[in-house]
Amino acid sequence: MIKRTVEISREPAHLSLKHRQLVLKRDGDVVGQLPCEDLGCVVVDHPQTTYTHSVLAAMAESDAALIVCGSDHLPVGILLPLADHSQVVWRVNDQIAVKKPVRKRLWKQLIQAKIRGQANNLAVDSPARKKLLAYAADVRSGDPTNREAQAARLYWRNWLLQEDQDVTDEQFRRARDGVAPNALLNYGYAIVRAAIARSLVSSGLLPSLGLKHAHRANAFCLADDLIEPLRPLVDARVRELYWDGQTELDQPTKASLLELLAAPMITNDRQGPLMVALHTFTASLAKCYEGTAHELEIPEPCKSVGIAACG
Repeated sequence: MIKRTVEISREPAHLSLKHRQLVLKRDGDVVGQLPCEDLGCVVVDHPQTTYTHSVLAAMAESDAALIVCGSDHLPVGILLPLADHSQVVWRVNDQIAVKKPVRKRLWKQLIQAKIRGQANNLAVDSPARKKLLAYAADVRSGDPTNREAQAARLYWRNWLLQEDQDVTDEQFRRARDGVAPNALLNYGYAIVRAAIARSLVSSGLLPSLGLKHAHRANAFCLADDLIEPLRPLVDARVRELYWDGQTELDQPTKASLLELLAAPMITNDRQGPLMVALHTFTASLAKCYEGTAHELEIPEPCKSVGIAACG
């Protein structure tokens, strides 16, 4: 079943629990309710939103994530359920004990998939696309030659180009605090990152113990590793919005980016929404940690550019 995503941003709301259902009230009137078991993520982007303790506990028990946004409308915190996987102790032990060559091999797979995804976001006959595919094929274990960074420089210079446009020094530059549509990218990445963290916990893994990312103040290093091949998915949607003249982070653009959690994906010839595919992805990582698998099952969009139905 596809889990639901609820966003609260236009008006404040009070969230409570009744008969295992999330109840949304405004000015004392019920404006919506949904079974907690159907929830995947609740994104709160209004500072006057209030909650009862019971609804937060019920969401955690139902494996739902609560994402809280700050004054800049970007996610700043996440409430995740404690891992209740039947093999959580074994899986964490495997995660801690994994050898460096395995981590480097898995990082190679993630970066190759990321660069291929970036290539697929460019025109088929683009010289930049061909160069990116060559970079992807040239990634070595652990990416010691930093093909990821080389690919990023080329990719972002060509990302927003439309047909018959040439690359100039004025082309888009990716920066967290940069000009539009950087804010849209930040929001999309943060939402997917939170969904990955949720799936990692469900798979009995520690989100803080990464393959490559290892900052001591980052509680989601592993989520930052796994989001790499999924960034092009966000990039494609943001570019669609930008080309359509939607450059500001507002309710319509946020809603469009939240829809990515239900985007149709392919994982080893199996089709399904991103939220479901993420569980397959993180479960495959756990198998690599325990030594029963060697390849990550990385989700790919059903179509390389934009979001379209599978088939």
